[in-house]
Amino acid sequence: MYGTSTPRSARRLPALAATVALGAGMLVTLTAPAAHAAAGANLPFTSVEAESATTTGTKIGPDHTQGTLASEASGRQAVRLASGQRVEFTAPRAANALNVSYTVPDGQSGTLDVYVNGTRLARTLTVTSKYSYVDTGWIAGAKTHHFYDNARLLLGQNVQAGDKVALVATNVQVTVDVADFEQVAPAAAQPAGSVSVTARGADPTGQGDSTQAFRDAVNAAQGGVVWIPPGDYRLTSALGGVQNVTLQGAGSWYSVVHSSSFVNQGSSAGNVHLKDFAVIGEVTERNDGSPDNFVNGSLGPGSSVSGMWIQHLKCGLWLTGVNDNLVVENNRILDTTADGLNLNGNAKGVRVRNNFLRNQGDDSLAMWSLYAPDTDSSFENNTVSQPNLANGIAVYGGTDITVRGNLVSDTNALGSGIAISNQKFMDPFSPLAGTITVDGNTLVRAGALNPNWNHPMGALRVDSYDSAINATVNITDTTVTDSPYSAFEFVSGGGQGYPVRNVNVTGATVKNTGTVVVQAEAQGAATFRDVTATGVGAAGVYNCPYPNGSGGFALTDGGGNSGWTSTWSDCSTWPQPGQGNPDPDPNRNLAKGRPATATGSQDVYTPGKAVDGDANSYWESANNAFPQSLTVDLGSSQTVRRLVLKLPPSAAWGARTQTVAVLGSTDGANYTTVAGAQGYRFDPASGNSATVALPSGTGLRWLRLTVTGNTGWPAGQFSEVEAYTAP
Repeated sequence: MYGTSTPRSARRLPALAATVALGAGMLVTLTAPAAHAAAGANLPFTSVEAESATTTGTKIGPDHTQGTLASEASGRQAVRLASGQRVEFTAPRAANALNVSYTVPDGQSGTLDVYVNGTRLARTLTVTSKYSYVDTGWIAGAKTHHFYDNARLLLGQNVQAGDKVALVATNVQVTVDVADFEQVAPAAAQPAGSVSVTARGADPTGQGDSTQAFRDAVNAAQGGVVWIPPGDYRLTSALGGVQNVTLQGAGSWYSVVHSSSFVNQGSSAGNVHLKDFAVIGEVTERNDGSPDNFVNGSLGPGSSVSGMWIQHLKCGLWLTGVNDNLVVENNRILDTTADGLNLNGNAKGVRVRNNFLRNQGDDSLAMWSLYAPDTDSSFENNTVSQPNLANGIAVYGGTDITVRGNLVSDTNALGSGIAISNQKFMDPFSPLAGTITVDGNTLVRAGALNPNWNHPMGALRVDSYDSAINATVNITDTTVTDSPYSAFEFVSGGGQGYPVRNVNVTGATVKNTGTVVVQAEAQGAATFRDVTATGVGAAGVYNCPYPNGSGGFALTDGGGNSGWTSTWSDCSTWPQPGQGNPDPDPNRNLAKGRPATATGSQDVYTPGKAVDGDANSYWESANNAFPQSLTVDLGSSQTVRRLVLKLPPSAAWGARTQTVAVLGSTDGANYTTVAGAQGYRFDPASGNSATVALPSGTGLRWLRLTVTGNTGWPAGQFSEVEAYTAP
């Protein structure tokens, strides 16, 4: 029941698959919320969500449905621009550089024009689907994902706070998620005594192959510094034998290495320092048999990685062998098809801190105790946004591990914001031991519906997947905001019923959980102190061990708890978001992402297209065969007050009237008429949508729309069927 992944080749890079804005209309600086001033990284840029900007485009979302553009966006919202449309940001700070998270349709590419205070810049942003739409079919429950990409631009001028910066789609549809505004310092000067790669023959234009020049510079600079001047350098194979040397650039916006594998070595004597340049690869798919990583293997003891921009690789750092006392800090890791960083085996005293990670295709930050335990290592004050197939931060085994002061948001599909787990993937594995400290973390919109289980995963998960948890797990000062499902989950994910013991949850603030505060599904025990909750969707506690009869989970009230005293009473059903209490968001579309069926459909225009959150896709019934019906299972009985029926907004869809009756059912078998057959006008000039007001108090689980006529086409057609509790 609880299997979340298939083993990766030599782990198949964890597939517990599971993103940073704090909500619509908010300008977001990606540092900690007020509740924990230290949570998240201290970043050199300020991010602004597209949905909070001015636009002539179409806002999409919010949505938590796996496989949709809105669900993978930060804040679960974005802005879609057709050619000629714009989104205009108000600059939140002085800046001379811009990075944009975006997506374009699969197989397409184009440009975004950039305007500052109404004046178009000569420089444009190139946008492409080349690095998006990744398919990992060997991972159970995975769908095509990794829709977004990042494109950056030095503006060539200074922008002041309050200036208007607009992006205009010129030749392709572009969905814009977020814009990062940054004041980039001038390029640094060459350190005295350093060995320049250009002096060894490297080509800063990127035309020639600079691999040998870099190798020669590394050999010549033993004990010193290899200097990477401003420029673009192309490497066709990885560096090996890197030890006792510093590789330093003029800054990650200036010194750029184009390589899909930068360092690949099984061992090193250490004292390696990689700093202040960018490594941008050409990885367009995930191949776990290929070392397409910035660092693959070992840097050796006493090494560091800092000030790097790492993008378009499989993994940022896949660290094996000896990496004792490694420090990884102040880096940006973007658009990897698998992990951002993974410490697997024998990491001692490693510190990973103050990094920014966005759009990972697996765990953004992970420790995996394969072959030997990771010990006395930590993830501290990192900001993680939009991992689209796994956890934000995952600890798989290890001894005396710390996860402190991190900000994780918008996890998507198969994962949690933070996972503390004994999932081994392969042997030999070292389970959790000693004290695991999880302190001062903030989780925003974290947790996801696991498609393998058809069951949710909490914002913070403690998982005895392959063996009992006997370590002491101290979870302190946690903030959980807008989790789509639960805040804290205790589970034996392999379905074997191993216990989760010795857990202490102290000082948590939980706001607006979709279902419950505590999701207990394993035998074991935890003590809760000073845990306060508001806006709980269904009940305080879901306590239903799996497998049945495997033993209960004891929740000890240590005092100071409030707002989550109720218990979900029926272990045969899982609570849906908002069930039991009034929905915390009355404007939530109850039909989005729910199962849909129909009496018939035409070609690829299947029923699910009417509930996928994309108004441009649509269901079309069998032709010339009225009546036709579309049925949506809302998952639980809901009081529906209003329906919004849509057709694609394109002007290519001529105006038409569809005759529709609304029926409802509480058991899926017996239907009653909620609203009789009536003609509803769809006109692209007014948005191509129609609103259906339902009688007050209409309770139903199954919603059925029966179409008996259409003046524009001999079939029933809906691009979106939306259901709301608000009138």
